[in-house]
Amino acid sequence: MSVKIKNNIFLKFLPVVIGIVIFLKEIESVHTHSVETKYIQVPVDHFSPTEPAKTFNLRYLVYAKNHIKGGPVFVYTGGERDITVAARHTGFLFDIAPTFNAMIVFIEHRYYGRSLPFGNTSFASLENLRYCMSTQALSDFAYLLNDLKKNLSDTSHATGPFIAFGGYYAGTLSALLRLRYPDLIKGAITSSAPMFYLPGSTSCEDYYKIATRVFMKYGEERCVRTIKLAWEIIISISKTKKGMDFISSSLKLCKDLETPEDVEVLLDWLAETYVKLSMVNYPYSSDYYNPVPANPVLVFCNKLNTAHFNDTRQFIEMFAAALKIYTNYTGKAICTDIFYKQHNANELAWQYQTCTELIMPKCSTDYDMFITKNWNYEDMSLDCYRKYNIKPRPNWAFSTYGGQNLHYYSNVVFSSSMLDPASYNAVYLNKSDDKSKQPWISYRIEEAPHLMEFRTSDRTDNSYIIKARNFYVSTIKNWLNQK
Repeated sequence: MSVKIKNNIFLKFLPVVIGIVIFLKEIESVHTHSVETKYIQVPVDHFSPTEPAKTFNLRYLVYAKNHIKGGPVFVYTGGERDITVAARHTGFLFDIAPTFNAMIVFIEHRYYGRSLPFGNTSFASLENLRYCMSTQALSDFAYLLNDLKKNLSDTSHATGPFIAFGGYYAGTLSALLRLRYPDLIKGAITSSAPMFYLPGSTSCEDYYKIATRVFMKYGEERCVRTIKLAWEIIISISKTKKGMDFISSSLKLCKDLETPEDVEVLLDWLAETYVKLSMVNYPYSSDYYNPVPANPVLVFCNKLNTAHFNDTRQFIEMFAAALKIYTNYTGKAICTDIFYKQHNANELAWQYQTCTELIMPKCSTDYDMFITKNWNYEDMSLDCYRKYNIKPRPNWAFSTYGGQNLHYYSNVVFSSSMLDPASYNAVYLNKSDDKSKQPWISYRIEEAPHLMEFRTSDRTDNSYIIKARNFYVSTIKNWLNQK
């Protein structure tokens, strides 16, 4: 019997996969490079012997301008977003492709973007959603790469070694792809890859601590104090219907606050907004999440630090004006949708995965700029059960992929940044650890926003970013020289 997902809404504008072949030759512009969009039929379930196997169209992007016969293939393993986002913001691969005569392939993760196993019913039931798993995605990647290896073998684009790349969850997948398919993947470069999906395996406080560190460094302590004050004022005002209406109007919310539960959504959205600002704190304008100016944390904090107010209503108006650098920097946004997680397809897939296999404990304390919030496995489990009628498996990722024992992760770089909240449960060695005993490489970047070393080179890049990219290039050269 098919179990429907509670509160399921599927966006009407999402592309629907119809028939066997769709858009087999699209050309998309990715910054200054044109990539070819292709699709391949892959099994819905790689682990079932049922014949004939159900299949769906998996999207991937190819850039072969610099590739010569036998040249390496740089493979970006898609994560929890539309694959075109990764392609737009991973200019590093395009920058170094000429050096290696490399082909670039970006592979979309199933259930994200256009790679929907059941089209517009992919999120309609648990029966359809149950194939949204990292193990299935890894099998998709391997299936495609083996297909490329076979079908291009007698052409001018015969493939050489495959090198995997990925950031955050995509980085985890790159490392796991190397672990599970060492004959196929020569090596993997990962950035801020969370490898420890288990309560207690990492400190739940670090995520918000790192975001606070960014605001303290670039926005100063006054900004952090003002943000803490904002929590108090918003919570106080929102206790009445009149107050909720005022906040909704000031922040130009797409849907007005009506209940205490709506206020909780707002508070969670604000916390997420601060984290995202810290993650995209690039020295140039960007649109990784929303369009923002260069140095967005500094710009946001300058607006807070220089504002004057006499009462709480003026404070909310001033606060809303500062938030516009994230919510409406271009001036084109009609309203701000803080409830997007309830109807965005990518968010639905990610919430399902973080309930079933990718448990990421996050908590805040008095020592950061966020509302104090505990993380409790039992509460999280109950919430997942309410949404999906399932309970998390806290030990699944460890038992499936080997847990904290990384002894078999050879030819893998685990890089992380001191200023990227996503690095909070990434892999890194302490200075006292013996690096010579590790088959993998830990690389720490002192000052870098989220995945900045994966972005295209820019005149504003600091020495840490340049050094990291040079290290990646030299590491790839070493791998390619291995027999």
